[in-house]
Amino acid sequence: MVRPLPSVFLSIVIPVYNEQARIGETLKQVVGFLNGWDRTWEVVIADDGSTDDSALLIEDFISGSSGVRLLSLPHRGKGWAVMNGMLAAQGQYRLLCDADLSVPIEQVERLLPPQVDGVDVALGSREAPGARRIGEPLRRHLMGRVYNILVRFLGVPGVADTQCGFKCFRDESVPLLFQGQTIDGFGFDVEVLYRAWRAGLAIQEIGVDWYYRDRSKVRPVRDSIAMTWDLMKMRWRYRKGRYRAGVLDQTPDESGQ
Repeated sequence: MVRPLPSVFLSIVIPVYNEQARIGETLKQVVGFLNGWDRTWEVVIADDGSTDDSALLIEDFISGSSGVRLLSLPHRGKGWAVMNGMLAAQGQYRLLCDADLSVPIEQVERLLPPQVDGVDVALGSREAPGARRIGEPLRRHLMGRVYNILVRFLGVPGVADTQCGFKCFRDESVPLLFQGQTIDGFGFDVEVLYRAWRAGLAIQEIGVDWYYRDRSKVRPVRDSIAMTWDLMKMRWRYRKGRYRAGVLDQTPDESGQ
């Protein structure tokens, strides 16, 4: 049983799947940064059923560092891991941070007060003013831009970058956005932001420095197709009236989806 933590200001949620090659260094950087803070914090690692030694490395790190905890989950996808991590976190602000640290952890301050205030969802963005993309192949960039056109047309208008793995949520918005989440894979970002948009929450994009990592778990072609299909299913659910004011109606439809 996890005991409630006293007044946590920031939770950092890190989804993990077979990250033994870099999770140790990632945790070292994240906790090293947080130890220099004068605010309370926790790190929640949501392990999506890793089959390598990720969990063992995380447990070893936890044994020597307070404020870090591990959620061990069956494998279902990144969206599943993020959902569980966000709902288990206890911070006033909850940051999604990818395990590859493609956005340096120090940039979390760009998404928090006083730099950003009165916002329910602060999005680290590779397209907002001040953003930098570092080392990204042109083909990968173009595929992302095509997907974003679909997202803006079918899902979340006005958001230039839904897929950057660096997002901060106010605690009050987390149950509304993540309870009842239906997309377990990489397309979960759009569903969460769609629900935020439908609920009228304040969303703001903030430019960040983003470094391309060649060991990313994203498979550009296959995952783009799967994410587009998830987007179409999400729109279908909305047309059937299953999303109302950002809340998912859990009544099964005729197909059982």
